[in-house]
Amino acid sequence: MNTAEITLNQQSSIENLDPKKNIIIKGARVNNLKNIDVAIPRNQLVVITGLSGSGKSSLAFDTLFAEGQRMYVESLSSYARQFLGRMEKPDVDYIKGVSPAIAIEQKVSTKNPRSTVGTTTEIYDYLKLLFARTGITYSPLSGNIVRKDTVTDVVNWLFEQESGQRVLILAPLFLREGRSLQAEIQVLMQKGYTRIVVDEETLFLEELLENPTRIEELPPIDLVKNNFRILIDRLVIKKEDDGQPDEETQFRASDSVQTAFFEGSGTCYIELVGQETRVFSDRFESDGIVFEEPSLNLFSFNNPYGACKRCEGFGKVLGLDHDLIFPDHNLSVYEGAIAPWRTEKMGEWLIPLLRNGIKFDFPIHRAYKDLTEQEKALLWTGNEYFSGLNAFFQMLETETHKIQFRVLLSRYRGRTTCPDCQGSRLRKDAGYVKINGKSIIDLVLMPISEVTEFFEKLELPDYQMELSKRIVQEIQNRLDFMSRVGLGYLTLNRLTSTLSGGEFQRIKLATSLGSALVGSMYILDEPSIGLHPRDTQRLVSVLESLRDLGNTVIVVEHEEEVMRVANQIIDIGPDAGSHGGQLVFQGNYEQLSDAQVTEIQSHTINFLTGKDSIPVPKFRRKSTAFIDIKGARENNLKNLDVKFPLGVLTVVTGVSGSGKSTLIRKVLFPALGRHLGTFTDETGKFTELSGSLNRIEAVEMIDQNPIGKSSRSNPVTYIKAYDQIRLLYSEQAISKNRGYKPAHFSFNVDGGRCETCQGEGEVTIEMQFMADVRLKCESCGGKRFKQEILDVKYQEKDIAEILDMTVDEAIILFSKEDPKLADKLIPLQEVGLGYIKLGQSSSSLSGGEAQRVKLASFLGKGNSSKGKTLFIFDEPTTGLHFHDIKKLLKAINALVEQGDSVIIIEHNMEVIKSADYIIDLGPEGGNQGGYITFAGTPEDMVKEGNSFTATFLKEKL
Repeated sequence: MNTAEITLNQQSSIENLDPKKNIIIKGARVNNLKNIDVAIPRNQLVVITGLSGSGKSSLAFDTLFAEGQRMYVESLSSYARQFLGRMEKPDVDYIKGVSPAIAIEQKVSTKNPRSTVGTTTEIYDYLKLLFARTGITYSPLSGNIVRKDTVTDVVNWLFEQESGQRVLILAPLFLREGRSLQAEIQVLMQKGYTRIVVDEETLFLEELLENPTRIEELPPIDLVKNNFRILIDRLVIKKEDDGQPDEETQFRASDSVQTAFFEGSGTCYIELVGQETRVFSDRFESDGIVFEEPSLNLFSFNNPYGACKRCEGFGKVLGLDHDLIFPDHNLSVYEGAIAPWRTEKMGEWLIPLLRNGIKFDFPIHRAYKDLTEQEKALLWTGNEYFSGLNAFFQMLETETHKIQFRVLLSRYRGRTTCPDCQGSRLRKDAGYVKINGKSIIDLVLMPISEVTEFFEKLELPDYQMELSKRIVQEIQNRLDFMSRVGLGYLTLNRLTSTLSGGEFQRIKLATSLGSALVGSMYILDEPSIGLHPRDTQRLVSVLESLRDLGNTVIVVEHEEEVMRVANQIIDIGPDAGSHGGQLVFQGNYEQLSDAQVTEIQSHTINFLTGKDSIPVPKFRRKSTAFIDIKGARENNLKNLDVKFPLGVLTVVTGVSGSGKSTLIRKVLFPALGRHLGTFTDETGKFTELSGSLNRIEAVEMIDQNPIGKSSRSNPVTYIKAYDQIRLLYSEQAISKNRGYKPAHFSFNVDGGRCETCQGEGEVTIEMQFMADVRLKCESCGGKRFKQEILDVKYQEKDIAEILDMTVDEAIILFSKEDPKLADKLIPLQEVGLGYIKLGQSSSSLSGGEAQRVKLASFLGKGNSSKGKTLFIFDEPTTGLHFHDIKKLLKAINALVEQGDSVIIIEHNMEVIKSADYIIDLGPEGGNQGGYITFAGTPEDMVKEGNSFTATFLKEKL
């Protein structure tokens, strides 16, 4: 049966389908699913779409993945299985044909400060192996290759000499364990040696012992020149007629050289009589330095052996922050560029520099930003005319018993890149090991696109290539997948915890591709999040690769590009919450235009066929006030000067990795926060913040971070509506009779909550070898409260039933009896969250949902800075269907209409076309990004049309 035949009317024939060719779900009722039957063809790319809250995730994750995971655990030990009786099966009649399931969600699940892009993708593990096997160590002094000599190397060199050449094999003489020279000579005699050579004079040990005064007359032992040497052996080079070494001589030479290495603690001298003396060492040394031999641990920053000693493998230390010491790069040294030397007392350190600068040609009137690197370094090191900043801060360190010096020192300290390892986390000598001129430190600090190029051009000697062929292939495959999912701009050293949800998801996708599993079921949660339309096309090719390996790829997605190439589209709806959960359409993209299909009530079909759309605004709002950021140069930003208009809707866009998040999240938001006194963390590097700053009283970052860290946090408590609901219940007649206060209706404090689960509704069982299992509390049945509290009813509903209602249902319930409470909930409905439950745990909300709950809290009444707030949204369309984007834009425009300013970081063309002003960064990601390619209205952008964004925007206007 082909995909086109599996249509809406499949329910009657679903029992007849072959589970080897289809994953068959019969009677799915999880969350809001309405007893639906679905057949998903195996080894195909399937997109599940529909409105936010329609039941897509319930079908993909809570039904399919949950069953796949449960079946996996069932195959494990009896220890795991003892919990399975209590581990709930998805509410479904049956599921057949499920493969091993792998879920790749958006959440960045690690905050580990040691987890990097390189370790997460396993590329770093292969790099360590490659450098340990084939890396060549170079001396930092001479640049010579560091190598150790083996007995074979020495013997081979000996037999390269002419036949008949007389040879002395010597070892340096050391006095051991506090012995005198006489005692050492005695020990050598006992070992069977007969001669030593002192300053090229050969002496017999027996004669020396017979004449102790002769020993006293010998010069002192020089450990640098090794003037005392033990004569291990004397031999003559002999060769056969065909030029091959004489076997007996070869064996003798080998034994003697090995003995020389042992006696000489790794050093052996070979003297060709009448010619040269050559030194051999079986220690890994050069230029008088003994180096560490390449090994896996040498390149591991998670191992004490390989980690940088100063930062212990974290890459950051508490050190002097250059941007706090030189806060304004436009000032010259004369004008006070050096902040700690601005006061009258500390200014005494500056006076010698100002007076004597002319003597060593230092430009005291030139702006700090225009100084050369050598001149900037001189400010730190100083010279004979003045003491530099290093000496100044060393003085402060010695005076820390005085509180004023401790305060002064703390003012200029921050978390800075470790000066020893330059942020690479590895010990310094790991950088001496190189392959084709690059060390592992160089590679992890390069963008992945450049590392890919390095490995494409990699040339190794034949024997080394044979040794590391498989490793290089694994590295190249993984790098290729990283580029294909649009992450070529990241470095392997980038912390995993600093990635966005979309970036982390695509890293896990690339890792899955690298492991090349076959016959699995991959379930992905909107992998196109955070991707510019240019990069979405690359992502599609990756999903197709995953499918072509022989996997079933199920993608929860709203992106039109992904739907076009899917073998099947499954549309769940027609609306959200209780009005969703039905199978509205199943088929491929071509079938959407069928007359029969277009009659179906589906928001997805309406948007894809053009029946519904988001209109282009009739006019663009103009702004007269701006906030200026000058000299932004954090990460890949190229010293940008940017104007952000106030009182309008501004969209910051550009390809993935072009610098959007850096500009807004690391520069603008912290800079404004510091100006307003609401933000204390470090800001990105920039020169100046200016403009109409008096127009802004508050700045709010509405991102996708969870709205609460606790599992008790939920939407109704976040928007401050739960206090009113508890008050309402405490005013009921039965509550007054029993003396219940509002606190009795809280699941956060003792009193009315179930004490078994402490108001959680679930208990957590720790599994020693896998993720903890969360099970419904048996005492309260997941209702969170004691039975006597549940006796209190309002409109025939107890408090647990109210928390289980959706926002839409609660608004209908409260609108007649308590309009004020309904008003508090309406903002949630306006941002398209009418389908979420009032008591739903914050941890179960997606990033996009959490973001819209935050937006709803600002749309509610009571914002003291109304009309003077700058709202910053980081990809608010995450997880949103076209229909919901329409609602979201209405809510965001409501903020602009009340006088507030809005800046959105976004790739979605529907939002970009609705902006009053666009700032486009690019032209590429990583090092090739960080420039402003355009600033102006959408219409002007399309006219200029010289960026990737303009190309895609043209289709929408």
